Amino acid sequence: MKKENGIKTFLRTTYQTGSPIPYILSIQIFLFILIHIADLLVDLEVIKFPLYDWMLTNLTLPNNFSDFIVRPWTLITYPFVYIGLFNFVFDCLWLYWMGSTFLNFLNKRQFLTVFLGAFVISGISFLALSELNFLAVGPIPYLFSNSMGLAAVVASLLVLIPKMEIRLFLFGIVKFRTIAIIFFALQLLFYVFANRAAAAAFPLAILWGITFMYQLQAGRDLSKLFVFSPKKKLRVVHTVKKAPTYKSYKGDLPNQEVIDEILDKISQNGYESLSSREKEILFRVSREEQE
Repeated sequence: MKKENGIKTFLRTTYQTGSPIPYILSIQIFLFILIHIADLLVDLEVIKFPLYDWMLTNLTLPNNFSDFIVRPWTLITYPFVYIGLFNFVFDCLWLYWMGSTFLNFLNKRQFLTVFLGAFVISGISFLALSELNFLAVGPIPYLFSNSMGLAAVVASLLVLIPKMEIRLFLFGIVKFRTIAIIFFALQLLFYVFANRAAAAAFPLAILWGITFMYQLQAGRDLSKLFVFSPKKKLRVVHTVKKAPTYKSYKGDLPNQEVIDEILDKISQNGYESLSSREKEILFRVSREEQE
């Protein structure tokens, strides 16, 4: 028996599970490596073009509508961009952990609705809030990372399984609620110092996750808004009624089965629906009975 190649085994077990998480992580890892290769090339003066700054400008979400109109794709790309290694590793592990927990209870369409929906809601809110002068302050003038989506997923899990407990190394069993609150607090604190508009948009991502789960528990699955079923075309079916088949005659008269078929046709469609041959058969049978 031929042993399966290790790479093929990894790809099969990773990407054929039906989970969207490996694909999301792959995009994040690819962009992280690409951005830092560009940074290395610039630092070593291998290239003169400021490729690192150009990539950040064109992949992160700007803090004003005028720049966003020129680069509207940044609303989709900004969640996958990372700069710091610690933030990147933590969010990848957190996404795998929380995403897998979510998918143990619900389906991937619901996960993607919560996760990606938070990016859209937070991104648009970030653009709008950045127009306010007192919020357009901070050393980082753009939005990046998937922290908004993670916040929505964690918030939805708080509603779905509020009593969940997690065993942590060195800490023992810890309530999931405690871990979630610490995550929210640290992420909000980071945004407060980095970008106030992002800090103001962050609670909206949490609210989105909570709202989605409460609506689901009430019987309204918001993820079904993105299910488009093709319209079924009406098909007209024409039924052709077969004329009765006359099987056998005993002498000059048809058998009883043929007579019954003719009588059924009269009861269903009337005497006028009979053919000339059927009328003749019926006439002959009635005359024979009179004799």
